[in-house]
Order: sequence, then C-alpha cells, then structure tokens
Amino acid sequence: MRSRNTRARRFGLFLSLLLVSAAPVVAETPAKAPSTATKSNVPWLYKGSDVPQDKAWTFGILPNGIRYAVRHSGVPPEQVSIRVLVDAGSMYETEPQRGYAHLIEHLTFRESKYLKEGETIPTWQRLGATFGSDTNAETSPTQTVYKLDIPNATAPKLDETFKLLSGMITAPIFTDRGVKTEVPIVLAEMRERTSAQSRVLDATRGLFFKGQLLASRSPIGTVETLEAADAAAVKAFHDKWYRPDNTVIVVAGDADPAALVARIEQWFGGWQVAGKKPLQPDFGKPIAPAGIDPKNPVGEAKVLVEPDLPRLVNWAILRPWAKVNDTIVYNQGLMIDRLALALINRRLEARARGGGSYLVASVDEMKQELSRSADATIVTVTPLSEDWKSAVTDVRSVIADALATPPSQAEIDREVAEFEVAFKVSVETQSTIAGSKAADDIVNAVDIRETVANPDTVYDIFRRSIPLFKPQAVLEHTRALFRGTVVRPMMITPKAGEADEASLRAALTAPVKAASESRVAANALKFSDLPPVGTPGTVASARPIGLLGIEQVELSNGVRVLLWPNDAEPGRIIIKARFGGGYSAIQPQDAVYGPIGEVALMDSGIGALGRDDLDRLATGRKLSLDFNIDDTAFVLSADTRPADLADQLYLMAAKLGMPRWDANPVLRAKAAAKLQYESYNSAPNAVLNRDLNWLLRDGDPRYATPNPAELEKVTPEGFRKTWEPLLSEGPIEIDMFGDFTREQALAALEKTFGALPVRTPTAAPTLAPNIPAHNPEPLVLTHRGDPSQAAAVVAWPTGGGQAGVRESRQLEILAQIFNNRLFDAMREKVGASYAPQVGSSWPLDLPSGGYLSAMVQLRPGDFDTFFAAVDKIAAELAATPPSADEISRVTEPLKQLITRASTGNGFYMYQLEGAAYDPRKIAAIRTILNDYSQTTPERMQALAQKYLRADKSWRLEVVPEKR
Repeated sequence: MRSRNTRARRFGLFLSLLLVSAAPVVAETPAKAPSTATKSNVPWLYKGSDVPQDKAWTFGILPNGIRYAVRHSGVPPEQVSIRVLVDAGSMYETEPQRGYAHLIEHLTFRESKYLKEGETIPTWQRLGATFGSDTNAETSPTQTVYKLDIPNATAPKLDETFKLLSGMITAPIFTDRGVKTEVPIVLAEMRERTSAQSRVLDATRGLFFKGQLLASRSPIGTVETLEAADAAAVKAFHDKWYRPDNTVIVVAGDADPAALVARIEQWFGGWQVAGKKPLQPDFGKPIAPAGIDPKNPVGEAKVLVEPDLPRLVNWAILRPWAKVNDTIVYNQGLMIDRLALALINRRLEARARGGGSYLVASVDEMKQELSRSADATIVTVTPLSEDWKSAVTDVRSVIADALATPPSQAEIDREVAEFEVAFKVSVETQSTIAGSKAADDIVNAVDIRETVANPDTVYDIFRRSIPLFKPQAVLEHTRALFRGTVVRPMMITPKAGEADEASLRAALTAPVKAASESRVAANALKFSDLPPVGTPGTVASARPIGLLGIEQVELSNGVRVLLWPNDAEPGRIIIKARFGGGYSAIQPQDAVYGPIGEVALMDSGIGALGRDDLDRLATGRKLSLDFNIDDTAFVLSADTRPADLADQLYLMAAKLGMPRWDANPVLRAKAAAKLQYESYNSAPNAVLNRDLNWLLRDGDPRYATPNPAELEKVTPEGFRKTWEPLLSEGPIEIDMFGDFTREQALAALEKTFGALPVRTPTAAPTLAPNIPAHNPEPLVLTHRGDPSQAAAVVAWPTGGGQAGVRESRQLEILAQIFNNRLFDAMREKVGASYAPQVGSSWPLDLPSGGYLSAMVQLRPGDFDTFFAAVDKIAAELAATPPSADEISRVTEPLKQLITRASTGNGFYMYQLEGAAYDPRKIAAIRTILNDYSQTTPERMQALAQKYLRADKSWRLEVVPEKR
C-alpha cells in the first residue's frame, strides 16, 4: 500500500527516466486498500496483506488463469479505461531477444485476428480514441501494458473494443513482412531517444545494477538483435510469456462492473495455451566487490564526461530486493522512512536556498520500484561549480547529522502536518479520481507486488501511526536507509580530467563533520500574525455572465473576478490571478529577466517573510503559488481547498501588494539557467526547445532562451528594477472555480485583492509577432549530439486574435488531418521518423503570430524525404478535399476529448481566462464543441488553399555539428 502524497519525487537528471521503456513506465501507485476478508475469500491482489480491501474493486480469476479487477468510475462520464498487463518485459528476454518485448507491443498494433494490417489506429480513432494518449502501450523491464481509454463507451462500442483487444493480445499476426516494416520504426524511436541524457541513464543503470539483468536490459533493445528479428523468433517470445496465467485485465469506467466482467469472460475466457507457466528469470541482486569497508561499502564508481550536460553526482546505497507482505505494519515503516527523508530533504533545500555549494540536492528511497532488482536509497547532487567535492561533502555532512542525532519532535510534527494535509486532501477529493488513474494504480501494484487502498484507508492508517513518529524511531529508520550491501557513485561532468573513479570513491569515504547547523526551524507561523494587504475593499458590482453559474464581480478598486462556485470537483478550488501585461510589458532590453522571474519571483517571498518562512506558514495546509508569463498577462495560479481559500488568496495578493526582493533566489535561478544552457546543444529536439519559439516569433528577444553572456548580466538589483513596476501595473482578473460558497469567496477577496491599491495602467501591447518570411533554402542550426540525429520544421503563417477563434479551431482539424498523413508517410511507409507532429498555434490575445507547423526528428539524409512529403500533403489538401472518413478520424476524437475535458473546472477556466476584460471569450465557448467536431471537406480544402501555401512556408533544419 503506497500513498503518492508521501512519495514526492526529487530525483536528479537520470532518475526520471532510469527505468523508462521505449514508452513511459507506468506511474507509481498511490495509497492502497487491502482487505478485511477472511483468508478463504481474500482477493488475489491482497494475498498476504491485512490492509483493508478497496471495496470499489471487484477482483476475480478466470478458469484459464487470467486475473482481473473491475470497478465503476464516473470520472470522466461515459469513459471506460482498459489495461491489459502481461507480466513480462525486457528482463524476460534472452540476449538474442533484446528488444522483443517492446517490438511485440508495436506488432500487436500492426495486425491481429480482428484487425488487418494498418487498421488498428484508424479503427480506434473512429471509436473516438486519440492515438498516443487514449490508445497506447508501454514496455518496462518487468511488464508490458496495453492501455485504452474509450470515450462515449456505449454497449456496442465496448463489445467491439473487447473483441478487437482480445485479438491483439491473444492472436497477433506476426509476419516477416510486418517485422521488417516495424523494426525501422523502432530503430527510429531508438534514434530519437538517443541523447546525452540517455547515455547517462544507460551508464547509471549499468553501474548501479552491475551484475544484474537490469544493467543491460533497456526495453528498446539493440540494433543488432532488432535487425536480426524475424516472425518466428518474435512469436516464440510471445508464445512463452503471453499466457492467460501471466495476464491481468483491469477495467475502470462508467459501466456496470458485472457487464465488464462478462465481456472479459466472453473475449478472454477461451484463451488457452499449452504447458506450464515459465519461471521468472533471476533478476540478480546487488553484490559488493571484495575488500570494501562494510561500514561504508563504497564499491564500483564511474565518471562520465558529457560536454553538454551540467555536473551531477549520484550515489546509490543498494540492498537486495525482496518480496514483501504489504501489511499495515510494513506501510507504517514506510511512513517513517518517508518522514526521515522529508526531514533531510528540507535541510538540504534550506542549505541550497541560503547559498550553498550545490544548486539542488535530494535523497529518496526506491524500495519496490526498481524493477524488483534492488531496494535503494539514492542521493543526487547538482554542484554549482567545478568544486564538486565541496558539494558532495556539504550534502554528506547534512546526512551525517541526520545519522548522528535524532530530530526534534517539533521537526517531526511539522512533517507529519504536511503528510496529514496531503492524505486529507486525497480523502476530500477522492470523488474526482479518474478511472484511468485508478486502473493505472492497479497495474502498478501488480508490478511491484503490492496492493491498493482507498484514501480513507490510507488516512486512517496514517492517523493510527502518528504515535509511532518519534525521534528515536526516525533516527533508527534513517540509519537503516543509509545502510546497504554496496554504495555505487556516478558522476557526470562536462570536463575531462576533473574527476576519476578513485577521487569519486574518496569523496564518499572521507570523514565528514555532521552539519548540526543545517537543521531548519520548526516553529509555526500564523496567518493571523501577518499584516493586512491593505484596507479591505467592497463589491462594486456583480452580474451573471450568462454561462453556467458563472458570475462577474468587480471590486471597488477595479479588480474583476470570474466566480463559479460548484461541486463538480469536491474539495478542490482552482484560482488564477491574471495581471499586468505579460511579455508585451517586458522591455526587450530586459528580456533576460522574464525567464529568471518565472523561476525566482515566487521564491523571493512576501513582506518580511522569505521562502523558508512561507514554507513554515504553509505547514499543514494545501497552498501553492505558481507563476508563468503569457503574451499579454502575468499569471499566478493555485490549487487549494475550501479550508485554505482565504489564506491562499492572501498569499497571492500579498505577492503583488508587498513583494520581497531576496537576492538568493535570483542568483540561484541565474546559476540554474547557466548550468542548463549547454544541454540545449545536446540533441536536435533540445535545440528546437531552445530556439524554435523565439524564431517563430520573428526573433523577439522576449521569447528567447537567455545565453550565458546575457545571464552573466543578471543581478538582484536588475531583477527588482524590472519586476517591481511589473507587479504593480495593469489590470487584475481573478478566476476562481470550485468548491466554495459565494459568501466565503467574496469575504476573502475583499480582504485580499480588494485591498490592493488601484493599479496604474500598462502601456499598449508591443507584441505583433509574425513568423519569418518564406525561405527557399532552410535555415540551418546545429547540435552536438548523436551524428545520426537531425530535425526539421516547416511552418506556415496563419493569424491571431479572438475574432478568428472559430477559424483557429477549424485549423486544428486541418492540422490533425495533416498529422495523420505525415505519420503514414514518414513513419509507416519509410520508417524515417517515429513520431512526426503537426499542430496549429493561434494566439488569441495578439493580432497576429499564429502558425501551422510540421515537425519531425529524422536522419540527416532524410531531409528531402520530409520536405517532399510535407509539400505533397499540403498540395494535395489544397487540390482535393479530404474524405469524410479522414475527417471523422480527427473530429470524433476531438469531440470526445472536449466532452470529457468539459466535466472539469480546468477546462472552463482555460477557455475563459481573460474574459472579464474580453467578453468575446464567453460567446466563443458556446461554439467550441461544434467548431472542433464539425466541418466539411470543402472547408478543409479552403483552409489549406488559404494557409498551406508553398510561397509562405518557412523551413528549418537542425543538423549534426561537423567534427
């Protein structure tokens, strides 16, 4: 039983993808709920556990051995999420089979019993499922999961879905032709994923799991084994591991559970295979080399030079993995582990904020998640400079203090309060948990051999565990977390010669002094002790906007509010405060302070309170403060709950009314940006991430990624000079949707945003972007990554402004039709690219700057193929209308996407943001479903003729740097 809320990820560069497959690894499971049932009727997931069963799930086992879990979920309405888990991934492969588990995933979508070659994706699209999000599969080292989210899941559609899916799983068709067609696509996927970061991940995996299968069993496989694959060899792997007694089917959605079970029985109950289930391979366990100190068993080490990546030092304290009984006592132990780590991480963060030798550092435990290969505690450090040894020493000294002396009860109580609010929020918002997430939680629980629990159960276990959270217990768990069979350190550095394996090992074996000064103050601050934002305002006017129950309120100081109390998402309130002029208000010469502000502004505190003070103020509350910059507005956003609404609004208003100007957050953001910059040269897609938005804005510096020379000029004084007036200028719009009462909201608004002084106006917007003019010869940028990688972009100018919103939606339909054709041309026919993308951008708050773009990663020799395909598709769309079927493959998924999204408050807030000052947005939302789901072939042809003009296209190539 795990709770996501107490398992916040703070891994370094490599850990986010350490176990990633060719498709993403399934997300971790949250808190889980086993069973009070007697031993005779304990569901299969809860064997050996005393955690109460989540009664929302119906569990069963078919006579052929298939296990299933089914539940009703009405979030979103009319959707059914299906997961088919085969308990075999890349670590089940032999050496000649490397990559087969993932290749089978591809081949399963290519051709099967009820789907002819090439029919799978169009079929799911006609059923309203978007390929890649609603229809997907994932391969990890330990499992392969097929994922379908079926919208508008009528009985006939469910019948068809289970039929088609059963054919894919139980009777895929493997042919040599199919294998030879699909292997280049997998190789394209491999090529596009190869980067400096992927090399780090592979090297880290190889070091940490040395001597184990996980060290070399990346799900993507190898070029040699994939190119040698044939239908017979692939089928042999499938026949061995795709078996009913090795398969789990999970279904959660808006349907009768009994009817779902009946469909599982109908379509999967007849699946039979010969022979006994094979034994799982031995994944191995961490083994220490001979002769190392058992008290600090630092073993093998590795230094990897990657010129385009910042320094990073990781070390793993590794212990053998063992299957556990997922009991209440076991989970109470996990809670103490998480408490111990939370204390250390808070101290590490406080030291970094105060100007330490590292940018960030963290410690986390991976007990069950490392592909059943190890139980590990992992430390991650990003040094600020070449003096990586000082950074490692500083982090080790914080850890040494935690190992030497128990924390105070006050420190523990602070973290317990944080845990409590996280668990309590889960209880309050449990009715909003999507069926797709609930299904994924079961899949993950099966993978890590644990259970699931509902939020009430998790909260109850937590509350009963509070007496266990004592200083000595935390100290004992801390010491256990830092004991292991072997410790393996890994360093990534941009410069050769600044470290070697011996110096890295020495940095972890040298004595360190416990940093007792790293402990963070635990005394609580109270909102009641804080100064008021100002003299409270009053409501000057209020009127319904004529949409749903949304009301527009104007406060006496001119602040406008869109207010929508509703119970669509119980226990949750989302807030946006739009103010000022956004990018258009930033002077071009101050452009560097835009991205610095996005990172540093919220960390700079308010009034007399720094960021550490705000953290203490927020203890035991659900408060947040996020910031980003739009074209014509700055945006503060928050996700809170009814009990914390007034305090959340205070934080947001105080940020504008009494900002604080600490230097350290600015210097830290500057250092982070400088460390990150070189990584933008590491691969073609990184170059695009750095430069494409700026280039498509005709080189406006406000959209550029600051380079080191520009960053060098950043100072705390310059930051304040830029941002102080920006925070005080321009209109304010508050959008607040969710679980609150009108009276509660107005009272809080009057004391916070209503108490701000009347705002000074901003200058007229200075942004009127356009994409660059047509270039017969592509602009060429370079990257320093793999020489087999390149990227290309074609863009056509479209438009901008709210007046053209309906045309912008029709353009999205055209873009998706183009995307389907380009996908077929570049991936299916020639295997030149794994995932070409076509999209449309139309800035609603600017008069121009929109574009339709086609983007692809490919080999350097495939540019002509891509540009020819793009030109041909554009010309054909302009010359001949697309077919009705081609249009329906796009409009039906778009219709279902909007229908599902519109059940949540976030959808309406996104559509209406800015509407208090531009009421056209209110009218525009009324036509959104029609605009995205209905069109004609002639309308598509007309848009293609208008916009997809060869003489207006702009082209870009990203090529390998010559060496």
